[in-house]
Amino acid sequence: MKILKNLFSPFTTLPRSIYWVVVVSQLILVLALWQVFATGGLIPTPLKIGEAVIRIVTTAYFIDNFFASLLLTLKGMGISIIIALFISYLSLVPFFYPFARFVVKWRYLTLTGLIFLFTLLTSNGSQLKMSLLVFGIVPFFVTSLLHIIDEINVQEYELCKTLRMSNWQTLWEVVIVGRLDQVFEVMRQNFAIAWMMITMVEGLSMSQGGLGTMLIKSNKYIDLSTVFAVLIIILVIGIVFDYLLREMRHWLFPYTQLQVKKK
Repeated sequence: MKILKNLFSPFTTLPRSIYWVVVVSQLILVLALWQVFATGGLIPTPLKIGEAVIRIVTTAYFIDNFFASLLLTLKGMGISIIIALFISYLSLVPFFYPFARFVVKWRYLTLTGLIFLFTLLTSNGSQLKMSLLVFGIVPFFVTSLLHIIDEINVQEYELCKTLRMSNWQTLWEVVIVGRLDQVFEVMRQNFAIAWMMITMVEGLSMSQGGLGTMLIKSNKYIDLSTVFAVLIIILVIGIVFDYLLREMRHWLFPYTQLQVKKK
């Protein structure tokens, strides 16, 4: 009775086992309702989608496209975080501060209107996809990194002054080294944005394949079972990588687990 009460009460915590029972129950309920009401309609049923998922993941065609998308995403993430870190750290220098704040505003730019410009600036489809992906990710990286910098306690800077450190030494100790674990967390959070954008940029140049190419081709032929299957595969891959990046952060920075437990 107490567990049932806690299920519908705010600010209560459920045992982990009960939590997973609730998650599985809700998932089964949603799939059951989907199976019943989607039968005979245009939207494919979960069973048909499940069959499509199994058919897709067992082909070499999927493996090639998966690694094409993953390589593009990881490469784009690597370039983006380097650019974003450079901009964010330089924001502490007054001369570069306005530019860093201006980059943050680029979040509101749509890539649709910039495709023609990037097409002129790049020499092939691979460079076009990479440049659009980086341009779309960097503003979100910079936004998160500047928020981390803004949240640093003034006392940490004052301590460095007490220890007679120079401004550049303070930047290194407090901002760069002292917030390295949070930079990794920013990467994990923004991986979702990169993974979401990957299907869009791959649609601009389909010669190199990718999950986006599979999705667009299936949409073209109105193969909705395959469309939903690819979407579910993309979702599952994203969840798996989010988990792996979180565990990697705990492994690289063990003290972050203590911080999580205190919350």
